[in-house]
Amino acid sequence: DNWAFLYAQRLALKQQLPLHVCFCLVPKFLDATIRHYGFMLKGLQEVAKECAELNIPFHLLLGYAKDVLPTFVVEHGVGGLVTDFCPLRLPRQWVEDVRQRLPEDVPFAQVDAHNIVPCWVASPKQEYSARTIRGKIHAQLPEFLTEFPSVIRHPHPPSCPVEPIAWEACYSSLQVDRSVEEVEWATPGTAAGLAVLQSFITERLKFFGSHRNDPNKAALSNLSPWFHFGQVSTQRAILEVQKHRSKYKESVDAFVEEAVVRRELAENFCYYNENYDSVQGACDWAQTTLKLHAKDKRPFLYELEELEQGTTHDALWNAAQLQMVREGKMHGFLRMYWAKKILEWTHSPEKALQFAIYLNDRYELDGRDPNGYVGCLWSICGIHDQGWAERAVFGKIRYMNYAGCKRKFDVGKFERRYAP
Repeated sequence: DNWAFLYAQRLALKQQLPLHVCFCLVPKFLDATIRHYGFMLKGLQEVAKECAELNIPFHLLLGYAKDVLPTFVVEHGVGGLVTDFCPLRLPRQWVEDVRQRLPEDVPFAQVDAHNIVPCWVASPKQEYSARTIRGKIHAQLPEFLTEFPSVIRHPHPPSCPVEPIAWEACYSSLQVDRSVEEVEWATPGTAAGLAVLQSFITERLKFFGSHRNDPNKAALSNLSPWFHFGQVSTQRAILEVQKHRSKYKESVDAFVEEAVVRRELAENFCYYNENYDSVQGACDWAQTTLKLHAKDKRPFLYELEELEQGTTHDALWNAAQLQMVREGKMHGFLRMYWAKKILEWTHSPEKALQFAIYLNDRYELDGRDPNGYVGCLWSICGIHDQGWAERAVFGKIRYMNYAGCKRKFDVGKFERRYAP
């Protein structure tokens, strides 16, 4: 279920050439820990196995793409290169670095395989909100939301046998923090991810429309880790979920809104706004209101360590933080409350955003993702939102409080589940 892979195979078949799949394993990436790398590597082992069955050699190259890929291209006489797309700064830089180092006669193509409507096709500019991008995406879904053709067993074998991959050695070579442990609830890989999708459809989809904002109810898809690592395609999830629209119209429409419209809005923001992880990325009205209220007296002030350990005065906030630390996933509704409280309890909006992104990227399995950056900026800097009634600290940024959560769900029940 990967358009970049399918396109590469199509090119190889046309030229009657072998097809190689390469993954460049960087020793460290932002705030990723062994929790993230472990999930990714175990998923890649499954990819390598599937590739072998398809007569397509899989190579795990150790190092940054610019240092290892051009050499691989030359040594293997590669005729063309196809890569996937990510709107974030570092992966885009990796692509640019490779482009500059490739031999001139090797064509290089990029396919947006993880959005349904490719990012640059959905809109040529940064969109103001979900309202402004929704129509553009829905208008193009009939063209792009199609069934995947299948990858076939490749008829042109490689000229030399593929070297076996020392997975354990790769795992040991990583320069990452190993104190944030891998989680038990989420099994890495496509097979496990598709099983989660199936369980969502049979057990939780019917409640998604009505209960997705209740952290005590099992109503969410829980698919974000597999989406983030490309182990399950969002397009596959939408194709499968849409088959049940006649039965659960409200839920299916809500899922499409979140997994397609909101997700692709996040990609749009990160692609067209280079300040996607800073207060400078916010609209003028939001930057102004945050600046006006930056010196307001905060009701509580916490340092990063206190937040990380979930030792604030707010039992609901602590429970949400501990859920994330232990499980690598925080309930979506609580992620909004969680980030807004960080704005309320730190010295400045800049500090709040820095803390929120750090904690999200360190503990969430789907950290370092456009969705994460945009979630933090929506909560703290009002992007894709509007100005609300002015108040202390928040200014015109939308406010959320404990009493509001109590009206929505049984707060005590959640607090007891994730007690320190």
